[in-house]
Amino acid sequence: MTFQEELSLCQREIETSLENYFTEKLPQQRLLESMRYSLLAGGKRIRPVLTLKFCEIAGGDPQKALPIACAVEMLHTYSLIHDDLPCMDDDSLRRGRPTNHVVYGECTATLAGDALQSAAFQAILSADLPGDVRAAAALELAQSAGYAGMCGGQQLDIEGEERILSLEEISQMNALKTGRLLRAACVMGVLAAGASADSAEAQAAAKYADTIGLAFQIRDDMLNVTGDAVTMGKPVGNDAESHKSTYVSHLGLEQCQAVVEEQTAQAKSALREVFSETGFLENLADYLAGRAN
Repeated sequence: MTFQEELSLCQREIETSLENYFTEKLPQQRLLESMRYSLLAGGKRIRPVLTLKFCEIAGGDPQKALPIACAVEMLHTYSLIHDDLPCMDDDSLRRGRPTNHVVYGECTATLAGDALQSAAFQAILSADLPGDVRAAAALELAQSAGYAGMCGGQQLDIEGEERILSLEEISQMNALKTGRLLRAACVMGVLAAGASADSAEAQAAAKYADTIGLAFQIRDDMLNVTGDAVTMGKPVGNDAESHKSTYVSHLGLEQCQAVVEEQTAQAKSALREVFSETGFLENLADYLAGRAN
């Protein structure tokens, strides 16, 4: 099986699992529709793929880890809904279609994000895994999402809009805003396989996540300059228009590409130090480094 075939198979499995959530018939039907609108809007499903594949190479059963993989995607989706709100980035397009608040209104969109966040923890705590594993995974996700993770990074991003940021400040912001959830996705896969949070497997998963996370964000900044809105499914060029501090504004495109390649190499090295079957995750690192959207 080729890398692309294996990736597509994993993505379809995740998609099928996500489709089974929030299908109840309730008076608050519009809220459920809003949640599903964004959750099932497509995307590469990279975070849940990472969860399943790290569970697999750590010797676990990926089927048992599916609820955790879905939880990561729920939490990621909540962050996108809130990120697009008028009080944040005020974006009208996400993945090639109108953002949640454009379709459902700001109030329902806000509630949809809130409900997806709580549903993520419900999915983990309802998984068919030992209690200590569920607790460890929930703790990892909570730490990645809160003030010391994604929300903290978003706050730094908001505060940084009014001034020029140093390269160190940009790295700190993105490590929290983007990188921390990627780390949780990888580490929770290892936890689902039965490894402890301080194991060599978990440390290797965290190192891989941190390096591809940096490469991912740099590539994202590059695509904001070189990409097009149709391929990206969202506006491009707005970083430069708003004079936002980015890796590109500090390093330029050529040096950014060099850093992406160096971080990708480090990600592969981290895998090889601990795991044996690393082919898919190494190919995934390359795929993310060269993505067009």
